Amino acid sequence: MKVSIIIPVYNEERTISKILKKVSLATLPSGFVKEIIVVNDSSRDRTVHEIKKCKIKMVVINHAENLGKGAAIISGLEKALGEIVLIQDADLEYDPEDYQKLLAPFQNNQTQVVYGSRLIDYPLKLFGKHKTPMPIHLLANKFLTFLTNYLYGSSVTDMETCYKVINTKLLKSLNIQAKRFDFEPEVTAKILKRGIKIIEIPIKVKPRSYQEGKKIGWRDGLIAIWTLIKYRFVA
Repeated sequence: MKVSIIIPVYNEERTISKILKKVSLATLPSGFVKEIIVVNDSSRDRTVHEIKKCKIKMVVINHAENLGKGAAIISGLEKALGEIVLIQDADLEYDPEDYQKLLAPFQNNQTQVVYGSRLIDYPLKLFGKHKTPMPIHLLANKFLTFLTNYLYGSSVTDMETCYKVINTKLLKSLNIQAKRFDFEPEVTAKILKRGIKIIEIPIKVKPRSYQEGKKIGWRDGLIAIWTLIKYRFVA
């Protein structure tokens, strides 16, 4: 079974070569093979140069202008040849070593969607040596997940996770309209509205700060709230 790993990239010159190496070396369950699709969303730094330096087999798509994460995923989806799509951010927050766990449920032909959850075992600690990095961001994620479950009668633990692994035919049929970070709530809302089960697998994560290049902000949170409400009440 082929897995199309879509990597949206925007201004990640410091991390793109490292993540591409990790993705290329990541082990998949028996019977699975990779297709790596990199979508450069009109980066303004040396991201393109770093991608060209990587000697791995991959499909590279270049946007002429910056369109956003959702638009980059849609571009990658148009080229995807795999039966399964796996979304991989271009930073180093998420570890491709988790691919084994994320793909294992697809050995059951009934599985359509798997999310890698950061929040199943992610305690909030405001003080001390092991305090939670970016606690406000964590609380925002928990609120958006709570809102998701309230609106859709679900029990997911991490709606905003990057690691979404979805049957390609299903993902294409959702007709995603999101251009930016609203991809996460839209795809989740449409999956849940169809009554499709989302299997969640605990994953490792190393959150980075805004100083280190994190891009999602409070405005994206407001858009996520509106997106969840909108798709709850539209056809």
